[in-house]
Amino acid sequence: MRDREILYAGAFVRSLATSLIGVLLGIYLAKLHFAAAEVGLVVGVGLAGAAVAALLVTLAGDRLGRRAALIGLAIVGALGAVIVAFSSRVVIVAGAAFLGMLNGMGRDRSASSVLDQAILPATTGHQRRTLGFAWYNVAQDSGHALGALLAGAPLVLRHWLKIEELASFRIVIAGYALLLLLTAAIYSRLSSALEAEPCARAPPLSDTSRRGLWKISALFGLDSLAGGFLTSSLLAFFFFERFSASEGVVGLLFFAARVANAASHLTAAWLAKRIGLLKTMVFTHVPSSILLVTVAFAPSFPVAAVLFLLREGLVEMDVPTRQSYVMAMVRSQERTFASGITTLVRLGGWALAPSFAGLLMQGTSLAAPLFVGAGMKISYDLLLYRAFRRVKPPEET
Repeated sequence: MRDREILYAGAFVRSLATSLIGVLLGIYLAKLHFAAAEVGLVVGVGLAGAAVAALLVTLAGDRLGRRAALIGLAIVGALGAVIVAFSSRVVIVAGAAFLGMLNGMGRDRSASSVLDQAILPATTGHQRRTLGFAWYNVAQDSGHALGALLAGAPLVLRHWLKIEELASFRIVIAGYALLLLLTAAIYSRLSSALEAEPCARAPPLSDTSRRGLWKISALFGLDSLAGGFLTSSLLAFFFFERFSASEGVVGLLFFAARVANAASHLTAAWLAKRIGLLKTMVFTHVPSSILLVTVAFAPSFPVAAVLFLLREGLVEMDVPTRQSYVMAMVRSQERTFASGITTLVRLGGWALAPSFAGLLMQGTSLAAPLFVGAGMKISYDLLLYRAFRRVKPPEET
């Protein structure tokens, strides 16, 4: 129980930091006079760094030690953030974003979450696994909500301290680095009982696990590529440019969105007990993509905000169910590898797409990424249901 609470606490603080930087990054780069294509480049490079970190954790996380890896990731992330906070050159900011695994998605899908997901099932049983992941995601989205609210901090600092605009952003990004260091302190209290067994480190996949994992990972790759067109940084940039919404207003919007996400996770666990994990994933995800398209046609910011929040109430219901489904498909000693592979393909898709999204925004339309991302997500849902409708987790058989 104590280890599970530590995992939830670490996920909460890391998600708070991730959401803060996800909302502010695009606006901060715009204040530095970066073009849309350069914003997309920085976001993509940061996600590429996160993907490399996820690969290292997948291959060596159990050998290095799960607790040590979680602490090391937090410290390196903080170092990269400090460099981003005090540089104005595209090359340096992009390099620091890569080093610091800067997550412009605004959602905590990091190398650290790979280890969290591998550890968490050991603290629950089959019957409570999905609920355990639901509460884990509630902790994450509670952090996401508060982090989005903190995105208004530059406005507060300018009002209270009478400092210039760019300095207010730099101070808040330095605060993001401090939050990452706090997660390192939290994870240092994990017990050694959750380390992988020596005989289970770097395990071979069984034939059944391998077939299912590669198939579902390919589909997750399509979904993540779509998600890369819809990062929080680019959506914040869209609201900022299209409706002239300030960082404070955008922060409030993303706060409300994360509250909607958090509530949806527990609803997803309840729904999965009645209709199954896969149906919950698909039947809630498709309507969320349709709602996203409607945001592009909104005549004003209030209308766009309402449609966006309706979408956010559905879009995350597949997250705890997806995590639980993948962990149910593999043996316990394969969980770090399976969690790592599925996270890696997601980060890879997220890293590739933002640069193209930025080019589309600059050369075609600010709303173009919304259409592309929504269309790809609907295709993913249909393919996923077709491929796995007969594959049941233990609690459903």
